[in-house]
Amino acid sequence: MISFKNISKVYPPDVHGLKDISLEIEAGEFVCIVGSSGAGKTTLAKMLIAEERPTRGKIEIGGWDITKIKRREVPYLRRQIGVVFQDFKLLKRKTVWENVAFALEVAGETRKRIKDTVPHVLRVVGLEQKAHRFPTQLSGGEQQRVVIARALVHRPKILLADEPTGNLDTMNTADVIDVLKKINSFGSTVVLVTHNREVVNSLKSRVITIAGGRVISDKAHGKYILN
Repeated sequence: MISFKNISKVYPPDVHGLKDISLEIEAGEFVCIVGSSGAGKTTLAKMLIAEERPTRGKIEIGGWDITKIKRREVPYLRRQIGVVFQDFKLLKRKTVWENVAFALEVAGETRKRIKDTVPHVLRVVGLEQKAHRFPTQLSGGEQQRVVIARALVHRPKILLADEPTGNLDTMNTADVIDVLKKINSFGSTVVLVTHNREVVNSLKSRVITIAGGRVISDKAHGKYILN
């Protein structure tokens, strides 16, 4: 599903963000990518959506070589990968329903497709009863679940979540992680980038640890090993 082959990223003048990383992520996996600040984990995540390009190496997603992806192809790639970031970036003057629908509207989807899709993804994240509330009327965890719903509208095979619980308390963190596990149970590949030790250790899933731009550990049922 996802293949990084000898990936390196060098920033001018000679700063190495990633150093010769090779790894494979299979379809349907739940993978945690962990590392301290500046380790390179977010750079790796951004390469999945072509926000960053490798200096050397090759990236394939579903057999598609995205290493030198054309600008016009980037929107198509990003519809295949649902993305959730720490910053909610919700439109404050739109309701939950409207925020999720907006992602379909900008992609030119029909009214029928929007009407069918939005209630479905809101049910998946457990917010169907709050469809007509505004972001300011929701908890932080609920806002993040709106972001996840928005990321699901194109039925992506991969969900990339970069520090999705970074601003949340323990209870809201648990709710968001439960939603990610639910999505994974439907068959989607989930790539979780996080520094949250408790989350990583509770998942008991594959853990890839990055330090100094290199993969220093890759365990099928790993734990958070950094100090």
